[in-house]
Amino acid sequence: MRYRTALIIAIAAGMLGFEPASVHAALLPGIELPEDPNSVSNSLTIILLITVLSIAPAILIMMTSFTRIVIVLGFVRTALATNQTPPTQVLIGLALFLSLFIMAPTLGEINEQALQPYFNEEISQREAFERAQVPIKEFMAKQTREKDLLLFLNYAKAERPSSVQDIPLTALIPAFAISELKTAFQMGFMIFIPFLIIDMVVASVLMSMGMMMLPPVMISLPFKILLFILVDGWHLVVQSLLSSFQT
Repeated sequence: MRYRTALIIAIAAGMLGFEPASVHAALLPGIELPEDPNSVSNSLTIILLITVLSIAPAILIMMTSFTRIVIVLGFVRTALATNQTPPTQVLIGLALFLSLFIMAPTLGEINEQALQPYFNEEISQREAFERAQVPIKEFMAKQTREKDLLLFLNYAKAERPSSVQDIPLTALIPAFAISELKTAFQMGFMIFIPFLIIDMVVASVLMSMGMMMLPPVMISLPFKILLFILVDGWHLVVQSLLSSFQT
């Protein structure tokens, strides 16, 4: 931790014009600092990139299709009442790869329009960031309800944007998140209905037979699994998820 803090101070001092040698002697014993100012700038860029990587999970959850998919898959497991089957790791892994599949066109545009030109030193970092916003904004705007977007725009007292590119990310990201939550819960409700009917029928039959002490869940579970297999449930769930994303 001491060396990390010292490195940041040394970089800041170099940017302010202090001699790298004096800073090195005071703060970084045993570590050679480059005399080239460009190397200091590159070090600062690396630190910023590491910071961006630290918030990558939040970006994955809040700006892609991952939220809707993982919630719907969680509803499926809860409706089946199979406790930890499928395991959480399996559901998250499936949600991750489905998200990559759905986001592939958007990620491809970002790579072609922003990353590759930046790696080839054709554009600056700022321009690369601005270009990368275009495909991701278009994807999120298609899945976001106008009512949710207006909620944040009105709260910020911002003008109504004339195009998708004029929507600020600070308003679009939370609006996209709550829209995804609503859509996921709507799909989860539809998934629960057939399994709820099975639970009600089994409970009514057990009560009519006077078997009050027998848990209905134990009897209904095999019937739920059988129904899910007969209708090819996983195929239907994934198909519904894929078709729910507007392209």
